[in-house]
Amino acid sequence: MVSLFEKPKFRDFVRGLDLSGQAFLVKSMTQILQGKQQQGFGAMVDILQTKKLAKWSLISIIPAYDAPNTEVFVKPTTAKNVINYFEVEDLIYKPLPSWDFYQRYRDIINNAKTKVGSSLSPSNAAFSGFLMLSMPKQ
Repeated sequence: MVSLFEKPKFRDFVRGLDLSGQAFLVKSMTQILQGKQQQGFGAMVDILQTKKLAKWSLISIIPAYDAPNTEVFVKPTTAKNVINYFEVEDLIYKPLPSWDFYQRYRDIINNAKTKVGSSLSPSNAAFSGFLMLSMPKQ
């Protein structure tokens, strides 16, 4: 789900971190996965931003794999189309990941999932894929 261009950049970024940077990144991921999501999310954005790698796909992929029925993988085009199609007026997509956007977008996806059959929403990634394919191009 992460682009072929972002994977090697992220790998090289991690390899280039010193031990304290690696520990910081691991701690941020642990916080995202084990309860202090907002704090870990912000920390991960901060460290990835040092090399211009703070991208939605890199920030949201780990929680989406860990908890596929509650967390969301944010694909920029899909997120923008969902906001436009469902006319969500008070949510504005920005390229720099933010906790506020993530949390609100996740709520929209989880709420929308309750309105369709379970075959269309076995996971949030699958449901987002369904939305991506079924919404008219904006």
